Amino acid sequence: MRSFYGFFVISLLSVTKLLDAEERPNFILILADDMGYSDLGCYGGEIKTPNLDRLAENGLRYTQAYNTSKCWTTRISLLTGLYHHRSDRNFMNTALVGEVLKPAGYHTWWTGKHHADFNPYDRGFDHFSGFLGGAINFWNPGDRAREGEDEPGWRAVYSWAFDDKVIKPYNPTKEFFATDTFTDWSLEWLEEDQVFAKPFFLFLSYNAPHWPLHAHIEDIKKYDGVYNQGYEAIRNSRYRKQIHLGLFDEKVTPLSEADHTPWNELSEKEREDEALRMQIHAAMVDRMDQNIGRLIGRLEELQKLENTLILFLVDNGASPEKPKRGYKNPNSEWGSVGSFEAIGQSWANAVNSPFKKWKIQSMEGGICTPMIAHWPKGIQLSKNSIARDPCHLIDVLPTFMELAGKQAEYPNNLPKLDGISLTSTFSGKKLLRDDPLFFQFGSWQAIRQDQWKLVKRKKEPWQLYDLSKDRTETKDLALQFPDRANSMKKKWIEMASEIGANVSN
Repeated sequence: MRSFYGFFVISLLSVTKLLDAEERPNFILILADDMGYSDLGCYGGEIKTPNLDRLAENGLRYTQAYNTSKCWTTRISLLTGLYHHRSDRNFMNTALVGEVLKPAGYHTWWTGKHHADFNPYDRGFDHFSGFLGGAINFWNPGDRAREGEDEPGWRAVYSWAFDDKVIKPYNPTKEFFATDTFTDWSLEWLEEDQVFAKPFFLFLSYNAPHWPLHAHIEDIKKYDGVYNQGYEAIRNSRYRKQIHLGLFDEKVTPLSEADHTPWNELSEKEREDEALRMQIHAAMVDRMDQNIGRLIGRLEELQKLENTLILFLVDNGASPEKPKRGYKNPNSEWGSVGSFEAIGQSWANAVNSPFKKWKIQSMEGGICTPMIAHWPKGIQLSKNSIARDPCHLIDVLPTFMELAGKQAEYPNNLPKLDGISLTSTFSGKKLLRDDPLFFQFGSWQAIRQDQWKLVKRKKEPWQLYDLSKDRTETKDLALQFPDRANSMKKKWIEMASEIGANVSN
């Protein structure tokens, strides 16, 4: 049923030469958390992201890169090449990317967010430094206040692992800020590669810009007044820029219907608070981009950027959540260690422009996010190239396997990979996929087959969209094309049964 297309067949001449010469690429996989589709400058945003914009300009942007709509399920699929339904939160019945690449001689490193209970150091990674949970206080993830500071807002105390050492709680020094620190650890490991001269795989798993809204004051100040204009203005401005950048065709991608509170209906205090929320969110994305710039700069110094495949992607669409659990000091300045805020539904709708809905849902705003590929030796397309074929994070491991060569080992006793290699897109060719893309999380179900998408929630009727003519899901065609809808529903049930998804809804 699943395609294994292209796994050990190198489609690119340049890739073939690299493998023949044993000049296999390094891999850096960078994952952002709960970021909106239009947050990056190269995807339409006003946030300052010059480093990711540079990778996009000299690499490849994907307009239809899909995820699972949820943090932990995305990480399963991203690191295993399987739909998450084949496993569980402990990644059972899978081989992680580290386990696959180590036999091929790769150093394997992972830093940042994990969102599972096991230690990655025990699953094929030479180094792991990070936390085994979902959301942390960016300033202080520990269990108590540090001298001279407020009690940490959002004090979820998770286990942290540093290689084979697992500790709980982790109480870092005041120099700690998650986005900066995760990058620091990654840069330290790059020096190790200089000693052993091996190809490497680095998974840099940021938790930014996931709530709580925490950022450096100097980054927050960059965006003073920017968001005072409100949701509508930002959403419309981003959409116009997306059209200008060539990401979408206005004729087939109208801006979806707004799903936010009208700005002029808010009180002055509410508008001030809402603008500040988005201001801090922007600062978090900005800081992440700064740190990616640090990483790029070090790769250039080490003369490794040319032969390093960098993949940047996002785990799901922006989050509408305003969690009420946890602690916050009402007197703490927003963005500081004692605060606990989130952007909420209205801003989530705006930053997911042009799509509707958000995280957890299977409309495009929940499951479609930015993806950038940069590899000067292997991607030799014109500047600002765009890949428009649908792809999925299940395709990442097959891509790494193909480029790592036959020494990369995938166990025969595990399910065959659900994904396919993305290398054809590096030369501007189409992706050839046998099966539709499958989605199911919670009460949401969807299937993407060619340009058609079938989607529903709970017991609601299935909705059918032709995304080649209606990218933003504005016109349900289920009644107009009942045979197609029924055929795709049947295929969804077939795939759900085969991969172990929940069909009770």
